[in-house]
Amino acid sequence: MTISRRNLVKAAMAAGAAALIPSVARAQTAPSAARTVRIVKSNITTFDPYSTTSYDTVDHALAIYDMLFALDSKFSPQPQMVRKWSLSEDKKTYTFELRDGLGFHDGTPVTAADCVASIHRWLQTPGGQLVKERAKDVSKTDDRTFAITLKEPLALLIDRLAQPLAYQLFVMREKDADRPPTEPVTTRIGSGPFKFNEALFKPGASFVYDRNEKYIPRDEPPDGLAGGKVVKIDRAIWEVIADPQTAVAALQAGEIDLLTPSASLFPIVERDPNLVLEDLHNSGEDWIVRMNCLQKPFDNVKARQALLHLIDQDAFLRVINPNPKYHRSITSLFGAGTAYVNDVNTEWYKKGGDPEKAKQLFKEAGYAGEKVLILQPTDWLSASNVSQLLAATLRKIGVNAELAPSTWAALGPRRAKKDSVENGGWSIFVTTPSDFSQSDPLSSSWMFLNGEKGWYGWPKNDEYEILRAKWVDTETLEERKALARKMQQIWWDTVGFIFLGQVISPIARRKTLAGLIGVPAFNPMWNMQKG
Repeated sequence: MTISRRNLVKAAMAAGAAALIPSVARAQTAPSAARTVRIVKSNITTFDPYSTTSYDTVDHALAIYDMLFALDSKFSPQPQMVRKWSLSEDKKTYTFELRDGLGFHDGTPVTAADCVASIHRWLQTPGGQLVKERAKDVSKTDDRTFAITLKEPLALLIDRLAQPLAYQLFVMREKDADRPPTEPVTTRIGSGPFKFNEALFKPGASFVYDRNEKYIPRDEPPDGLAGGKVVKIDRAIWEVIADPQTAVAALQAGEIDLLTPSASLFPIVERDPNLVLEDLHNSGEDWIVRMNCLQKPFDNVKARQALLHLIDQDAFLRVINPNPKYHRSITSLFGAGTAYVNDVNTEWYKKGGDPEKAKQLFKEAGYAGEKVLILQPTDWLSASNVSQLLAATLRKIGVNAELAPSTWAALGPRRAKKDSVENGGWSIFVTTPSDFSQSDPLSSSWMFLNGEKGWYGWPKNDEYEILRAKWVDTETLEERKALARKMQQIWWDTVGFIFLGQVISPIARRKTLAGLIGVPAFNPMWNMQKG
């Protein structure tokens, strides 16, 4: 038998760690390989979906928690934990009744009090902001029934409860949800289709999810994030493998079943007869540069406009993925493929960028050599390379740009700091919302311009926010398109973020793995099975 170097190292580590593993863990009977799926994921340090917008954290939440409503593949909200709901004649009171068989992993039943506490916590996040503004009361009627009473009608309430983009409404135990989102929940107990295996948890190395044998799925077939969440495997293991080549080699060797490969490794996957590249998300990733608008130099709009003119999207896209089949430039605030894409106020876009214009605007901003600190996630290869190119591009026009390398997990808490660079703050980071999310300025918090109440970077424009607030009450597509044009005019004057372009990021899987659910941005684990 041939033993791979990776397996040999793993075996040695396992032998050395065996004595440290609690006896309950050693006593567990491991599921068969045919009922176990291994997935490469980034490390997670914040497991609370109310405290971060990390996609990996949301994937974790989709596994262990459940939702009141969820969007189907046509983006229509469908009941999930809710059995039925009704609306009063004045359209101000929604009453919800929970379905039978809902229970948390600790054996306690899900009650209306858990739902009410979770909603109250969600209302404190950007995802619940709109409902909070309209809500008068959220209270339970009995153990299985609760109500949301509004100050004025909100036709999109059910859509908001189902929204999947950022700060989703996951139902937690009342004692977990009874805290502000700024205080992350540290327990990992929900009522969803998977249970988090604490005994086998190896922080920074692997996360184990076991099928929740007591979970009762809905009767409908799976459809997007809605329908029956039928788990067809016994265990899913998330492995943290920082090196992309090592990860793909493990996929080829059958040690891993699923991962998202770096673009430079696509040819290796495509040549392997046992592997498949597949676009599950049906929506590209829109790469954006976010600036800290509270600190120099980007507290001055001229400096933000300078960076907007400096960016050469083609150059950055070639670094992310050199194959034009998988990328395209993007100029509209509303993405590249949504219904609201328009060309208002996009004259700044120029192939190759405009370094001279950028230098002039930095001069007008009064830039005096302040350090521009770029947060560089070293365990995310594409973003790390983009950060390096961005630093080099800024240096070419005389900007004092420096990199702050760290893992993505460490980057997350740092980007929440509003301090100056000298006091542990930051100037720039890169992130990748899905193109689909750009169609929803009510949920996508990076599309807000509400200052220090908003998402990391904290840009502010009151006129834009007045327009954004009107989005919820527009009734037709044409009205929203007109509103989108007005919002985009202000956005590119204010420069809340800057696009680097759009990239398609397919997953790579072994052909023996089937049944994966395709939704924008996320990777739910129910319905998948090994052949």
